[in-house]
Formats: sequence, structure tokens, C-alpha cells
Amino acid sequence: MSLGKIIDKKNNDLSKRIDKQKVPEHIAIIMDGNGRWATRKGFPRSFGHKQGVNVLKKILKASKKLGCKILTVYAFSTENWSRPTKEVDFLINLFTEVLKNEIKEIHEESTKIKFIGDLTPFPKNLKEIISSSESLTKNNTKFLFNVCVNYGGRQEIVKVAKELALKSSAGEIKPSEINEELFNSELLLGGIKDPELLIRTSGEKRISNFLLWQLAYSEIYISEVLWPEFNEHEFLKAIIDYQSRNRRFGGIESLPNESFEDSQYSS
Repeated sequence: MSLGKIIDKKNNDLSKRIDKQKVPEHIAIIMDGNGRWATRKGFPRSFGHKQGVNVLKKILKASKKLGCKILTVYAFSTENWSRPTKEVDFLINLFTEVLKNEIKEIHEESTKIKFIGDLTPFPKNLKEIISSSESLTKNNTKFLFNVCVNYGGRQEIVKVAKELALKSSAGEIKPSEINEELFNSELLLGGIKDPELLIRTSGEKRISNFLLWQLAYSEIYISEVLWPEFNEHEFLKAIIDYQSRNRRFGGIESLPNESFEDSQYSS
């Protein structure tokens, strides 16, 4: 049996274990480990970023195949500007190249693409491509693909707080009207459903300033695999792990005939 057939068989075996009725509607991913993967293999870090793009395309397809409706990925954080200028320039050029090459297929698959973050520091040609890509796909309804670039969770929360403060001082809203629902509606994701699952690759156990508000009750899955080696098999393992959990949102699951005294220490 060829390697490809073996991989397909393993993926099919995992797929059979997934409850299609409990697939997370919204998945967020911190795609970590591109540079480390390339360095370990003796390649320049840029090679890792290119490989990471190929992996993202496969995971995007796998998400759709499973029945997921929204995928949000962390492509470039506000902290990434501190990387060497040569690497930052490469990433910006890579964003530009990938969008040019892939946007037609993204649109044909009825996928809406949104870029989340402060786009002002990016070069004019990239901003134009981003704008045209969002405009082209804005009416697509089959799948939503959010790409977070120059994004930071703390910065997003501060931005919303400032906007609400300005509206309050202008008399547009009363301070008493500010609640979670209103705050959520002002966030960059536009009040869409919060991610049920966050996947982070490379074994790092932190969320790195990503979707701090939206991840409040998301399940977190840490994969030891570096992003360029992440694949559909690893993705399916994350979904299976997610489905094995009891999402209580701060509550407890009562057992038959269980009293408060029995259950209060069970959470």
C-alpha cells in the first residue's frame, strides 16, 4: 500500500469517529512553528513560512469538509514587527503573492475572506489587494475565513473601549447601556459566534494576545507538531479531543439524585 493510501486510510478511520452533529462551528488557529521547523531542517525561515501557507490551504479544505463554518487564523501579530526587517518584508510579500494566486479559488468556493487587524502600516499594494479580495467575496455565504494580520487582542479591547467612551461622551449611548453584547458587537470580528475551539501548534501553551475576548470559553487544544508538519490527521485528532470534552461554561453537570453537598466540589 502506498504512503498516500495509508494516510487516507488513517484519516478516514479518524473521520468515522467524529460526530458530525458536534463539529465546532468556529475554529481558531495559532499557526506556530514555521521558522523553527525550517531552521531544524537547515532551511531559511522563509521556507517554513511558504510551507505554512500550503498547510493552511489543506486545513481550510479540511474545515469545510467537516462542516465547520468559520476559520480564524493568526497570520501576523502586532508583536511580529519586532522580527528582523528581512523576515517581515518577506511575510508581507508572501501575503501579497498568496492573495493574488488564491483569491479566485476562494471566491469560487463561496468563501468570504476578512482581514482582521490594523492594516494601516502595510504597503499600499497589499492594502489594495486586501480591499479587492474582501469586496469580491463579501456576498459569499458558504464559509467565513478570517485572517488576523497586525492583530493584537489587548489592542482590540482598548480600541473598543475608546470607541464606546467617545460615543458615551457624545451622548450617543449612556454608560449604563454598555454591556457584553454591545462591547462584543464593536469587536473586529463583528459580533460573530465565538470560537468553540482554539488549536495551537508547536507545543507552546499560551494564547499570545490572540482573541482575548472571544476565547473566554473556547476549548484549547495544544499540538506538539510544528505548523509546517500539521496536517488533516492532526486536525481530526483536535476535533476528536474537542468532542470528548464536557463544555459546562462555568456550571456543573449534575448526576441523578446528586445533592449540592455531593456536587459542589466536583467542578
